[in-house]
Amino acid sequence: MISLNSPLKNNNSDFIGAFASGLCLIHCIATPFIFIAQSCSATCCDSAPTWWKAIDFLFIIISFFAVYFSAKESSKYWMKYALYSSWFLLLLVIINERIELLHLPEGSVYIPAIALIGFHLYNKKYCQCKDKHCTTSLS
Repeated sequence: MISLNSPLKNNNSDFIGAFASGLCLIHCIATPFIFIAQSCSATCCDSAPTWWKAIDFLFIIISFFAVYFSAKESSKYWMKYALYSSWFLLLLVIINERIELLHLPEGSVYIPAIALIGFHLYNKKYCQCKDKHCTTSLS
């Protein structure tokens, strides 16, 4: 369990969230190239290794905690919804890729990942409370 005095709470959650989302994006971009390289090798397989697929869920867990702490400390009310919405959309796209409920374009995972990076960076720069008595504004 993460304590309330952890470094994650002290304005690092936006950096960690943007970094984790960026790594997730790189992971998603690299996957097709790995499949191409794998299909050209002599010992080809039909799917990605289990550990490679599990990385998606590691990123989504890290991102959740980053979103939680970033939203908790944000001074803008709309930013909380933006962070949680983009995270939830990323989760849905990743789950959909596993169970293939809907046929979505391969690049659909990039949109919520890039949005999550952007919202974390925006929140870090423009939505930080400057004192202990900061209240969430509706703007």
